Amino acid sequence: MPIFQIKGGAVARVAFTPDSFASEAKLRDFFAENLEELLGVRFLAKEYQTDAGFIDTLAIDEADTPVIIEYKWDQDRGIVPQGLFYLNWLLKNRNHFALLVASKLGKGAKVNWDRPRVILVSREFDQRTLAAAQVIDNVELVKYAPYQGGILHLETVQGAPQKAKNKPLAPRIPDAPVYDLEYHLSASTPEVRQIFLKLRERVTALPGVHERLDQKSGITYRTTKSFTRFEFSKTYIDILVRDPKYNDPRALVRDVTKNEWGYKGQMKIKEVPEVAAVFDVIRQSYESTL
Repeated sequence: MPIFQIKGGAVARVAFTPDSFASEAKLRDFFAENLEELLGVRFLAKEYQTDAGFIDTLAIDEADTPVIIEYKWDQDRGIVPQGLFYLNWLLKNRNHFALLVASKLGKGAKVNWDRPRVILVSREFDQRTLAAAQVIDNVELVKYAPYQGGILHLETVQGAPQKAKNKPLAPRIPDAPVYDLEYHLSASTPEVRQIFLKLRERVTALPGVHERLDQKSGITYRTTKSFTRFEFSKTYIDILVRDPKYNDPRALVRDVTKNEWGYKGQMKIKEVPEVAAVFDVIRQSYESTL
């Protein structure tokens, strides 16, 4: 994506500088030091040694979900198999991850194993990698582009796919719930459903938004970082946003910074006429991730 600088009504194209990171190790270390700002997840460890090899970065997101991050300086057809290889190790060694979380975040820290994430970061992705990511659960592709003047652009080119719409790639456990739209709305009143569908239409129309239905406790929307989460009850929707304060003339947002990490603002919506005002706050939360 070309980047332009505006000066005095004129524009100048900012030069792309592919050699900004001299190696994958430097790329990994840069992300590790700025992980919350870049990808919206908490850093746990880098070059984490396992009997399956060294995982570039282990992290945990705002929903307490495990996150594996692998980096490639440029495109590499092996990035998806490598990420899945480490995911297989993680799922077989959950106790190792739980101990790491406890050592970094405290013994009371929780881990949500509903849908562990694999984020693959590269300057480019070939067509085979893009196609594979479209049909594999858990995998997200993030492209990085460094520019002159210390500018870094990130773009999510493939979010985690929604398998509820497709035939599963592996047999499901009998009677295991499918976390899809109907699951989340099953206990809600028709008015709450209407509220959500109106908000969803507006949120998903924002550029670069990825929807995650495949979580037990709610629906998340993200760019390269999460900007809002919907949690459902029978007569209302709790909506979480990134910050405790916005341009919010109706004082819809409640400060939940005491939760210590993740979303710091919360709104509750019960009626259709509130949709426009609530979406205005969500849009501001979205813009804070760009």
